[in-house]
Amino acid sequence: MSAVSGPEHVAVVGAGMVGLSTAWFLQEHGVGVTVLDRTGTAAEASWGNAGLLAPAFTLPLPEPALLRSGLTSLLDRSSPVSVPLTPDRRLWAFLAAFARNCAPARWKRAMAVFDEVNRVSLEAYDRLAAGGITAPVKTADPLLVACTSVDDRRHVVEEFAAVRRAGGEVSYDLATGAELRALEPSLSANVRTGLRVHGQRFLNPPEFVHALADSVRVRGGRIVEGFDVTAVRDLGSSGVALAAASGRELRADAAVLASGVRLGALARPFGVRMRVQAGRGYSFSVRPREMPTRPVYFPAQRVACNPLGDRFRITGMMEFRSPDAPLDPRRIQTIVDSVRPLLSGVDLAAREEEWVGSRPCTPDGLPLVGASSSPRVHVAGGHGMWGIVLGPLTGRLLAESMATGRSPALLRRFDPLR
Repeated sequence: MSAVSGPEHVAVVGAGMVGLSTAWFLQEHGVGVTVLDRTGTAAEASWGNAGLLAPAFTLPLPEPALLRSGLTSLLDRSSPVSVPLTPDRRLWAFLAAFARNCAPARWKRAMAVFDEVNRVSLEAYDRLAAGGITAPVKTADPLLVACTSVDDRRHVVEEFAAVRRAGGEVSYDLATGAELRALEPSLSANVRTGLRVHGQRFLNPPEFVHALADSVRVRGGRIVEGFDVTAVRDLGSSGVALAAASGRELRADAAVLASGVRLGALARPFGVRMRVQAGRGYSFSVRPREMPTRPVYFPAQRVACNPLGDRFRITGMMEFRSPDAPLDPRRIQTIVDSVRPLLSGVDLAAREEEWVGSRPCTPDGLPLVGASSSPRVHVAGGHGMWGIVLGPLTGRLLAESMATGRSPALLRRFDPLR
């Protein structure tokens, strides 16, 4: 590999949306790829998330509203954001840094970056479609924001106003509960007001990620499942070596670490010091009497709902906990209790596909994307809740940087060594 010509063969660690997008766009530059995953394609956060491609809501996770409500609310078991009582000092250090980034001035700086990202994020999906990815990406015409009160709606409108003041773009109009129910009869009479948000999209996450994997394979890439990368060695001009827990080893010219919440341990030897913390989300599926045709977001409950063909996925919670902890049924029940008054014709007791998965969160809310202290080891992670919407853009930018040696200006905003 040379700095001018770029690598001929790259090993990508992680077969989720971010890793596979990076592999696909590397192939666009003529680079051979091998994707390694400890479990399998779309096995973790890329499987059970909400599947909303909604730039209007793609915002820095450390937000001033958390400071206004008080961080003590994080300990409330009924809160949509949860922190277990634990002596884990690293978790509390993360939360302290996260809280500092909730300050309005820091949020505004981060929002300026998200504004740049949101303007171009969906274009990467258009490029995937033009390149033959046939899994559908649907337009939410419109995405519905459902509220029980004008106060709840006001918080969303104020958030959109802050986005616009930071230079962002949001297109929406106000709606009554009756107008929202005319669009989605599954909303109950307790939904009294809300918004219609335009220009958003949605998809079926595992369906799309598997289609992306199929395309990578068809174009000559390898996907190796059950390869749990435990260490990466920089071999200098000889490239990199990736060691698996099983004792297997793979060599390549360069590596991309896109392993979600497990990114930190692999990236730390290469100068990446920012902690990647698991922010676990929960979801389940139901089969409403009348299937909705578009996504619905309940902002006060922080619950997103998305039609996935023959089922309706309901997603919520942000639980700062070990990624290996088992599913906590209380979190599922918190979501059920919060949406039961808001939905009609939905049997929430007949739940399927109960799931918990770990979103990789950073203290400042910005992803970690780009070269590490080694020119042969690159990082793609830390997207928090936005791995699906930002994964293809991440892959496009990082692939361009690796293949050409020229770093796009936007990519520098996500410097993993910051």
